[in-house]
Amino acid sequence: MEFTEAYKQTGPCCFSPNARFIAVAVDYRLVIRDTISFKVVQLFSCLDKISYIEWALDSEYILCGLYKRPMIQAWSLTQPEWTCKIDEGPAGIAYARWSPDSRHILTTSDFQLRLTVWSLVNTACVHVQWPKQASKGVAFTKDGKFTAICTRRDCKDYINLLSCHTWEIMGVYAVDTLDLADIEWSPDDSTLVIWDSPLEYKVLIYSPDGRCLFKYQAYESGLGVKIVSWSPCGQFLAVGSYDQMLRVLNHLTWKTFAEFMHLSTVRGPYCAAVFREVDEPLQLDLSELCLSDDFIEGNSDNSEGHFRVRYEVMEVPFTLPFQKPPADKPNPKQGIGLMSWSSDSQYICTRNDSMPTALWIWDISHLELAAILVQKEPIRAVAWDPTCTRLVLCTGSAHLYMWTPLGAYCVSNPLRQFTITDLKWNSDGSCLLLKGKESFCCAAVPLMPESSEYSSDD
Repeated sequence: MEFTEAYKQTGPCCFSPNARFIAVAVDYRLVIRDTISFKVVQLFSCLDKISYIEWALDSEYILCGLYKRPMIQAWSLTQPEWTCKIDEGPAGIAYARWSPDSRHILTTSDFQLRLTVWSLVNTACVHVQWPKQASKGVAFTKDGKFTAICTRRDCKDYINLLSCHTWEIMGVYAVDTLDLADIEWSPDDSTLVIWDSPLEYKVLIYSPDGRCLFKYQAYESGLGVKIVSWSPCGQFLAVGSYDQMLRVLNHLTWKTFAEFMHLSTVRGPYCAAVFREVDEPLQLDLSELCLSDDFIEGNSDNSEGHFRVRYEVMEVPFTLPFQKPPADKPNPKQGIGLMSWSSDSQYICTRNDSMPTALWIWDISHLELAAILVQKEPIRAVAWDPTCTRLVLCTGSAHLYMWTPLGAYCVSNPLRQFTITDLKWNSDGSCLLLKGKESFCCAAVPLMPESSEYSSDD
């Protein structure tokens, strides 16, 4: 892998949808860089520190959330002199997002008083009263024609279906939830999945016209659903719960066809490999190598004192590090808190929050565990390559960790004092954006070989 130099950032960073640009927040400045040369192609000055940025789907416009003010500013890459400022006044702005047509911005006011649709074409506004949440509860169909917005009034949850062309309300219907948590359209736009708060285990499948097609409830007592996600192919619906189980439903009968348990002790027989991150002393013969002092010093910094990390394949049974959550505190760190599908829907990775250093990778086609990656530090972020079956994760260290069906391996970041706290793939899978505490860099990722085995070394 080839790494760029480190560039300054003080806030969010993200690739444009067309993979040509990187938007970076540096205090009150929005810096747009080219993804090939990394030269600055545009520089915009906002009125306050940037808290949030989001690209429009056409990659022509970008919005900046100045939530301290609170205000939204939008910019155009093709027309640098064009600018847009949205200020809700005393109502404030808690969150903002683009519509699929890239010509409307949806903002949610403080205290969820209203959701406003702002047009960049004719400056028209459309209001939806009492949105359920600020950053959640809004879902667009994949074709961009409709949006579902959750609202709450008279102690009941409702779904408002709006046309993204005219922004007229096409229908409103109540849903059978105690306290709706979020919604998501299926990849084929045929159904909506709605799930309740953790206090009530309930997953509901609705048709766009408001008919409840199926109600799923795995158990009644205890905390319920924590995370829900459709597979990219649309055939599977994964539900992660506080009972430390992953359940997968099929889209034809909505019945559970797979249940995966996250036990602290991994026992055989398993076809899966357990990879554990270990330190290995560096064995450098300085009498035969001509190394500069800067190289040796940088190697020492990034390798934590003349050590490098690698994966060691462990034998089963193997006991994973486990943290028992305190019973007297809210929001316990247990259950499936992280879940992500591979682009081909064949694999899904999960993290049980009571075992934060372990990442489980499940093979959906064979309904079995494919691998477990056991890290030294809690897992911060994971991301699947959008073009192939390759998983990358970070733990806040100076290393990247990768898994493919061929094996797992570690990659050291050569930048001195750079720890990776978050990562994102470019849409074409050619580049990784690695975010540190006050800087970011990018890594060019080679194509995945069709055969041969991966080494577990750096």
